[in-house]
Amino acid sequence: MQIGDYRFDRVEAAGSLGDLGTLLPLALGMILLNGVSAVGVFFMVGLFYIMAGIYYRIPMPVQPMKVIGAYAIASYAIITPDTIYAAALLVGVILLLLGITGLIELSRYVPRTVVRGVQLSVGTLLLVRGIEFILAPPRSELVPEYQGSLALLSIAGVSAYTLIGLFGLLLAYLLLENRKAPAALILVLGGFLVGFAFQQPRISPGFHLPQPVFLDGFPDAEDFLTALFLLVLPQIPMTLGNAVIAQHDLAKNYFGRRAERVTYRALATSQGLANLGSFLLQGMPMCHGAGGLAAHYRFGARTAGNNIIIGGFFLAIAILFGESAVEIIKLLPFSILGVLLFIAGAELMTMIKDLKGKREFYVPLVMLGITLVSNLAWAFACGLVLAYLLKYEKIKV
Repeated sequence: MQIGDYRFDRVEAAGSLGDLGTLLPLALGMILLNGVSAVGVFFMVGLFYIMAGIYYRIPMPVQPMKVIGAYAIASYAIITPDTIYAAALLVGVILLLLGITGLIELSRYVPRTVVRGVQLSVGTLLLVRGIEFILAPPRSELVPEYQGSLALLSIAGVSAYTLIGLFGLLLAYLLLENRKAPAALILVLGGFLVGFAFQQPRISPGFHLPQPVFLDGFPDAEDFLTALFLLVLPQIPMTLGNAVIAQHDLAKNYFGRRAERVTYRALATSQGLANLGSFLLQGMPMCHGAGGLAAHYRFGARTAGNNIIIGGFFLAIAILFGESAVEIIKLLPFSILGVLLFIAGAELMTMIKDLKGKREFYVPLVMLGITLVSNLAWAFACGLVLAYLLKYEKIKV
């Protein structure tokens, strides 16, 4: 069914599920380990998806901010919910100022080779994490007991957990262009069936809404200082590179004139507003992201109906099940999330196909190396310097 810029069918529904591999692990980590409100997280994810779809009129991803999420989870002993809410406010204000003042337009001077370096690096990270998830469940409180049990059960020398992931990967590629049985839809539904077969979630249906942050205690000065130096400052370069510059480029590549609203200022502003909302309603820091767009697109999303479908799902989960929504989400095998990550990463990596010659490939490859041993923020900064140095013909590579 097509209504204006929105299509609602099984293919669009499948596309809407394509980025769960990035979204769910970090979201669950901040909920279970850092104590962030599940209602606030899922409510704001759903609302941001829907509002982004309405404004941009194309599939528009919503993801946790990866640097903030990864560091918060790794350091959950010292990163409290209030610290994460403070990070959402700070990053929201910074992005909103960049968008409103127009300073974000300086991103136009980022060379194409650096953009491709960001896309190659993010794609590689997604693909590698996907392989890790397929081979073994992460050692984390996020993983239900049944997935650990499957990992111990061996069939012909291969764990049952890994076999589920490998079968899912094969099935995904067989169905990738199938409109009657879309790959992501079959994978996610099948994954939940596996989860329900081994573990019944304890849920409490009702009517739940997120609580404003000031009702549970406002973050103090220490929370803001910790958030600024440990979470926000390392995140900003990655957000500019991946969720603004690379996102803008990929949207234009995929949708051409349909992506006319996907400007640098709009991307910075929408992410800024979303994070202010996350602060107020106890959600998590959120962004768009080239990897997310590649995932939605690869699994079939072509219209803003993608956002309405997945946004409606997360809103319903938050409102109907509240904090117990986590128990439902956790049923999905991590090996299936790994399949989604693998395919999204591979899709994003192919964006370097328009580069020509050793000189153009050099920057993305150096950026990839720096990303693998350090992080994307340093890779982005070094890539900028290198790209401008290579404009001088006297410098040889």
